[in-house]
Amino acid sequence: MDDEELLKQLEAFTDRSETIAATGNEAADDTQVTDKLGSESANKSVSEPNDERISNPPDQPATFDVHAFLAGLDAIFDAHGAATKAGPYLEQAAVDAENARDNAGLLTVLNETMGFYRSQGRHKDNQWVIQRALELALRMGLEGSEAWTTTLINAATAQRAAGNMDQAEELYQMALDSARHTLSPTDRRLAALHNNLSMVYSETNRNDKAEAELREALRILESSSPNADTDLDVASTHTNLALVLLAEHRLNEADQQATQALNIYRNGHLEHSAHYASALAGAAQVRFTAGDYAAAVDLYRRSLAVIDECYGRDTDYYRVTEENLRQAEAAASADTASATNAGTDDATSSASVLSAAVQPSTESATAMSAVPSALSASSARAAAQPISDTPSSSNSTTDSPSPISGLALARAYWLTYGKPMIAAKYPQYQGRIAAGLVGHGSECYGFDDAISHDHDFGPRFCLWLTDDDYAAIGAQLQADYDALPHECMGYTRIDATTATPRAAQSSASRRDGVFAIGDFFESITGYRSAPADDRPHEWLMLDEATLAAATNGAVFADPLGDFSAARQGFTFMPDDVRLALISRRIGMMAQAGQYNVPRMLERGDGAAAWLSINEFVHAAASLVFLMNEPVTVGYLPYYKWQFAALRRLSLRVATRLADVCEQLESLLRLSSTACYGGAGFGEGGRGAAPAIAQVNGIIEHICAEVVTELKREGLTRSDETFLEWQRPYVEEHIQSDATCLRSL
Repeated sequence: MDDEELLKQLEAFTDRSETIAATGNEAADDTQVTDKLGSESANKSVSEPNDERISNPPDQPATFDVHAFLAGLDAIFDAHGAATKAGPYLEQAAVDAENARDNAGLLTVLNETMGFYRSQGRHKDNQWVIQRALELALRMGLEGSEAWTTTLINAATAQRAAGNMDQAEELYQMALDSARHTLSPTDRRLAALHNNLSMVYSETNRNDKAEAELREALRILESSSPNADTDLDVASTHTNLALVLLAEHRLNEADQQATQALNIYRNGHLEHSAHYASALAGAAQVRFTAGDYAAAVDLYRRSLAVIDECYGRDTDYYRVTEENLRQAEAAASADTASATNAGTDDATSSASVLSAAVQPSTESATAMSAVPSALSASSARAAAQPISDTPSSSNSTTDSPSPISGLALARAYWLTYGKPMIAAKYPQYQGRIAAGLVGHGSECYGFDDAISHDHDFGPRFCLWLTDDDYAAIGAQLQADYDALPHECMGYTRIDATTATPRAAQSSASRRDGVFAIGDFFESITGYRSAPADDRPHEWLMLDEATLAAATNGAVFADPLGDFSAARQGFTFMPDDVRLALISRRIGMMAQAGQYNVPRMLERGDGAAAWLSINEFVHAAASLVFLMNEPVTVGYLPYYKWQFAALRRLSLRVATRLADVCEQLESLLRLSSTACYGGAGFGEGGRGAAPAIAQVNGIIEHICAEVVTELKREGLTRSDETFLEWQRPYVEEHIQSDATCLRSL
């Protein structure tokens, strides 16, 4: 296909509609790569055949018609048959596109599948689809194109729905960078991107940033819409904004935004759109917070009816909304009973106020300890992945608690007990106290599992205060923290009687409770705040495992931003220090791996060779993190979790040296035979020789990859693969005169 014919194909898809991915109405997966990419379907096949594809019989060439595929998928959604028909349809379409060797068509199918799997809560299945779509787009050379931008948006949205916020934010930022070159300032996909990024900020307690993103999305949409009063995407963004304002306790403004969204659906006769369900649910959230429980019940019921019609009942979206309805019904019943007991008959439902979707409420906010969660996603091809503002504590007496990660348990404990305690006892400080879980413990890295539950596992969190606030209320707040219920979701909190010595609460290195911000970081790093850039020797005294412990975990709330600022300071390793460490790591890889491993093996000193391999592996693992920059990917943790962290980093998009992890694991696996195999032992009786050859080959292969990456990053001009000779080239880029940053 020549350029002129391809251009015609590209233009043929520009009229397919695109809808906004948003908290209330999310449809980033509807942002079609076929809009600007097109599909080499019909009787054509792409010029880059996929080796995994099935060969076509020469006399019966397979074809894939992307027009027919999208039309068929739309028909399924329009007939509300997605729950049972969309999955098989998408799976067959992927096979058809594979058989036709139609890369563009396959990418379209994968983008649609990402959105559908998200709507069905099939987040584990979606990880493979996400990875495949990104790899395919890169293999097709789409970087810098609109198709690449939209694929990034779709992948990020799927990761956000799966709760993988770090990956989602990274992908959204990549999409923003791409969009600056590929989308016009009024492109509606740019609004979709801002909507989606706002969700990440909202779900990680950065509501100010979330609001800013939504305001920008609304500006783009209103400026590009032929009629903003009937525009579904504008309505979606109003719903999103309502929920963010609600989280900021700006009830009246939230009410106005929610009502405006519902009015747009009414004006445009869009009440049967799947998006309408989220607008209704968002309005219900506002009414619930305002204490208008009867109206919340009515709105949640109407939302459920739309979800049932569009998605069916076997979805996360339906289950979450149904749970929200139950909470609203319980509150409404309690409210009615209270009014009856008070001898009044003024318990009339006010459902008509907002269900009519005409007038904004003028009621003030009512303090609530249990607010149903806002739906954080919906569309014709998406569904909710909500996060409840106050997790249920109904499992607190369960004999066999459901498995849960330490960070999730910490967040639940904070929301269930910590946050209400602060609101009740320290109202003047609730806008000043940061909360989260950071520091030592496998749960702070997200690596804990069922085995981790056998020691030092239980509900806990940290509270961080400024020095002045700690002096004023620190002791009393610690006492109130200690007095919180010791059970949450079936797990018992650890204390001095149940903790191992390392985690004993009486020790100076306690892992939870109340801290002054500076004291907390000093207990981990020895510094109350990160060293200054002009003190490289202090940075070099901080090993990576220490910095990993100071910057891991999650922050649940930080209204002042002081804790997050201090924590972030430790992520900003000065580039001169990073370069010095890169030089040290490649020096150790050369000395231990390239020089000493073969020498020790030749001498027959298996123990020395094994230790040399260990030094090489540690240096290489550290180098991968340093080359990917700690401010982006964090630091290599201590030895126990190094490979868990390395595997996780290797799965991220655009990771440098991504395959080094697998090679290092192969190296370790071969080490036993290479170092201690001897003649006639191991490897089918051939002795250690084959393993030794593989060990040396892996080491040299990794070192060659490192040189390639150093050249790609502009850190060397040399092709020399013995890494010791690369050190002067790397150190040329160090700006500081500090002698501690350079090799001898």
